[in-house]
Amino acid sequence: MTQPVIHPTGVLASQQIEALLAAGAIRGPDPVPGQVQPASLDLRLGHVAYRVRASFLPGDATLTDRLPDFHMHEIDLSRGAVLEKGAVYLVPLQESLALPAHLSAVANAKSSTGRLDLLTRTVTDGGREFDRIAPGYTGPLYAEICPRSFSVLVRPGMRLNQIRFRAGAAVLDDDALRALHARTPLVDGPAMIDDGLGFSVDLEPGPNNLVGWRAKPHTGVIDLDRLGYYAPRDFWEAIRTDQRRIVLDPGAFYILVSREAVTIPPSHAAEMAPYLAMVGEFRVHYAGFFDPGFGYGTPARGVLEVRCHEAPFALEHGQIVGRLVYEAMSEIPAQLYGAGIASNYQGQGLKLSKHFAAP
Repeated sequence: MTQPVIHPTGVLASQQIEALLAAGAIRGPDPVPGQVQPASLDLRLGHVAYRVRASFLPGDATLTDRLPDFHMHEIDLSRGAVLEKGAVYLVPLQESLALPAHLSAVANAKSSTGRLDLLTRTVTDGGREFDRIAPGYTGPLYAEICPRSFSVLVRPGMRLNQIRFRAGAAVLDDDALRALHARTPLVDGPAMIDDGLGFSVDLEPGPNNLVGWRAKPHTGVIDLDRLGYYAPRDFWEAIRTDQRRIVLDPGAFYILVSREAVTIPPSHAAEMAPYLAMVGEFRVHYAGFFDPGFGYGTPARGVLEVRCHEAPFALEHGQIVGRLVYEAMSEIPAQLYGAGIASNYQGQGLKLSKHFAAP
C-alpha cells in the first residue's frame, strides 16, 4: 500500500480522502457519486444484518468473536428488509480501514439519519467506544442501528453514517475560536463562546405558531430510498405555541431549530456536542457533523434532534441547549458544502429529513 501524503494536523478534506481511497487506506467497492463529502466519507451498508439482543462493544476481542453472545438471527438485506423500531442490529459495512499510524477517525450519523431518530453508531474490532477509531486502525467497520421512533426499510449500499479522518490535534480552543469569529462571524449575533460555540433554541412562533415537530408513537415504515415522499402528518405531530415555551415529554423525540444562523468557514469543520447535563433533562445531538461551507454565504440554522429523559422539562425560547466544537481543516476542500453538490440542508430553517414532503 502506498502511503498518501497528509498534512501534519487537521481534519482531512475531500481530496485527501480520495488520496486515502487511492492508496488503499480505505478499502471497499469503488465509491459512488456523492459518497466523498467535503470533510467526510459516507459509509455503505453491507448485505446482511444481525439482530442482537443488546448493544455492546467488543473490548479486547473482535466483533465476530463477541457476536455469538448477543446474536438472535440474521437478515438478508439484498432485497430490502425492515429494521424494526426498538430493536438493535449490527450491519457489516462495505468499507474497511488500514489507516496510517498518524491518522485517527471519528464517525457520526448523517443528518437525515439523525432526523429520523435512527440511532446509528460505528463499531470496530477491539473498540471500547462507539464512533471513535484509533490511530492506525486496520480492520472492518460495522454499523450498530437502533430505530427509535420509526421502523425503516434498508438495502445494501445505503449510507446512514459517515466518517472523518484527523491528523493530530484539530480542535480550536476558546481563544482560537474567538479569533476565528472576529475574522469570519460564526453566528448572526453575539457569539457565546465557552468550551465551544454555544447555541440556543428558537421557540419564537412561526406561521400558524409552528415551532417544531414531535414523532408520533405508532406509524408505518419509512423506505429510506423514498425522498420527498411521505406526508409529515402521518409520522409527526406539529408543535405549536404562542408562549415561546414548550414542555418536553419523557421519551419523546423532537425536531426543533437553533435561534442562531451558523457559519462554517471553508477552512474549518464543526461537530455538534450535547450541552452540559445540568441545563435540563434532555439531550440534543444525534447527527452532528457540519461540513466546511455550511451556512457560508447562505445563512443556515442548526436543526436540533432532541430527546427528553426522565422528567418533563419546560424548554424556553433562547435557552442554551448545545455547542459547536470547531476543528481546523488540513486543507480547504476542493468542494464545499452546498457549492454544486447535493447538499439537502444548506440554507435550512426548521426542516424534517429529506424523506418528507413539504408540510
